[in-house]
Amino acid sequence: MGIDIHMKKLVIGLVLVVFCFTSGLAQNYRTHKVQVGETIESIAKNYMVTPFDIYALNPDAKVDLQPNTVIIIPKSRVAQNPTEVEEQLVSGFRKHKVKRKETLYSIAKKYNVTVEDIKRHNKRLYSENLRKGDRIQIPQFKTVVVKNNLENTIKKYLVQPKEGKWRIAYKFGITIDELQDLNPGMGETLQVGEEINVPNIADNEINSFDEDYGYYTVLPKEGFYRLQLKLGLSQEALEKLNPQLKEKGLLAGMVLKVPKDAGNDLMLESVEQTSLRNNLSNFRKKKLAVMLPFRLHRVDLDSIREAKDILQKDSYMSVSLDFHSGVLMALDSAKQLGISTQLDVFDTRARISEVSKILSSNNFSDYDAVIGPFTSDNFDRTAEVLKGDNVPVIAAVTMPKKLYSNVYQTIPSDEYLRRIMINYVKRDSSARKMIIIADSGHKAVSDELKREFPSAKQIFSRKNKKGVEANYILISDIETEINEGVNVVFLETSNEGFVSNVTSMLSALNGLDTETNKRREIILMTTNKNKAFENTNVSNYDLSSLKFHYPSVNRAYLDSNNSFVENYERIYNSAPNKYAVRGFDLTMDILLRLASEEDLYKASNNDIETEYIENKFRYSKKLFGGYYNESAYIIKFDDLKIVEVKQ
Repeated sequence: MGIDIHMKKLVIGLVLVVFCFTSGLAQNYRTHKVQVGETIESIAKNYMVTPFDIYALNPDAKVDLQPNTVIIIPKSRVAQNPTEVEEQLVSGFRKHKVKRKETLYSIAKKYNVTVEDIKRHNKRLYSENLRKGDRIQIPQFKTVVVKNNLENTIKKYLVQPKEGKWRIAYKFGITIDELQDLNPGMGETLQVGEEINVPNIADNEINSFDEDYGYYTVLPKEGFYRLQLKLGLSQEALEKLNPQLKEKGLLAGMVLKVPKDAGNDLMLESVEQTSLRNNLSNFRKKKLAVMLPFRLHRVDLDSIREAKDILQKDSYMSVSLDFHSGVLMALDSAKQLGISTQLDVFDTRARISEVSKILSSNNFSDYDAVIGPFTSDNFDRTAEVLKGDNVPVIAAVTMPKKLYSNVYQTIPSDEYLRRIMINYVKRDSSARKMIIIADSGHKAVSDELKREFPSAKQIFSRKNKKGVEANYILISDIETEINEGVNVVFLETSNEGFVSNVTSMLSALNGLDTETNKRREIILMTTNKNKAFENTNVSNYDLSSLKFHYPSVNRAYLDSNNSFVENYERIYNSAPNKYAVRGFDLTMDILLRLASEEDLYKASNNDIETEYIENKFRYSKKLFGGYYNESAYIIKFDDLKIVEVKQ
């Protein structure tokens, strides 16, 4: 009667082992002695079975897996001879009113059930504490004898509308990899009505899908700390929403239930820059495709004058040639590091029909990455088609309309640029006057800045007598708002006339006020430097005197001794423009990431930030989409020079 419970389980396990082998079923089972630190998941992986196969033969392993315990491992998922086993079925429920000082453990002990039995039938107790006065139901069990074999651990399931791998994995409490293991021939996309294998768990153990929540698939090497940074949720919060975390721990491929707005806050914490040149390990030949709108069919190669004329007038062709020259420079630089590349170049002609033709006529499944196409429609078409083969598609100079799981958005979003500008200003704790000037088209941005800086004064463009935007302000609108000392002025507009009006006015107010003998310093900023700030009517002298600050995707290279610039000028007899530099930076980053990991996806963790001539890259992953760049610069005018501001 006093036998230790763990010893009892060990004895039962040994008896079962002896029975199995003496009854002629040794060919279907083997045994395993549990080692310190092992889990059912790790054991199942070693023996190439699923955790559910093991649980079917070792039900106690669900709640108590001790070192040195001997458990039974099936050699296959289908046994030849059925066996009779005892199962506990719920026969009814007993009501219980919680008394003072009662706990789940004491109640479970009183009714001879487990804590998990109580939680399973009172689901709110997964996320809420037990309180005095609570009325809960206690399951009552009856023992029945049923015939069972290993195929009962798996059942067939018909895919429902809107269901993908991650949703089914969540419903049945497994990782996406485990679902794939159960269905070796499963394609990338599931079809409605498709029959697949899933764990044969009870209906009340199937997780319901709640449209009011979001769902996140855990990436390799992600721990609770990284998830807190990415999702804004602590380990405790995740465990409340996902009770299985306490049992299984955090596993790659596990689908977690999260609040719908989790991950909306952009990750702006700084990370140390990574030199991928020091991490090269994968030297197999890389295969890249570049899809550019050269439109070479328009060029008559027999007429040099006509070819030059087309080059001057055709922006698509000019940009493509510049970008391509940077790509070639990157391939040469990578070759010097031991990275060899097969590059295939496709002329999309800027036509979606040509893109479709290229995709149908070529096998892209073995490419490590595809750069382009440049135009949004052509890019989205390419990304959608190649999603089935899980080929990374890189949006080089445009913003993709849809961030498929295989898409890399390399241009940081306007929202991200706005956030880094706001955070930059917030980090300066010195007292200063804040003013926000905007036109009606940028009222939403003005209001957001007002929420971030409640003491700021909002000023809007004047309107004419008909109520139409006039795109100007008067000096009387702003003069009294400028204080002695530092004044930060945000200007939010895309109208060049308004930019010219405001910058010239602020420049006149900047500096020493001769009437009051007080010095005013005005720093001009914007969260979106568009073409309006580059208009010929906008004075660079005014922008420089106002130390104009803005967020930028790229920075201008200023180092005259830059080896890339020197080599480019030597080869092409001209200085590289921003498209040539972009081609070099982006291609170099892709090749170095591919050479530092098995594939591009594994080399795209958010703690890796790289920087090259003018661009830097740090990728985060959307909850159910692709990758987006969260790395940019803050630039300012200083003595008629453009310089980078250290964030």
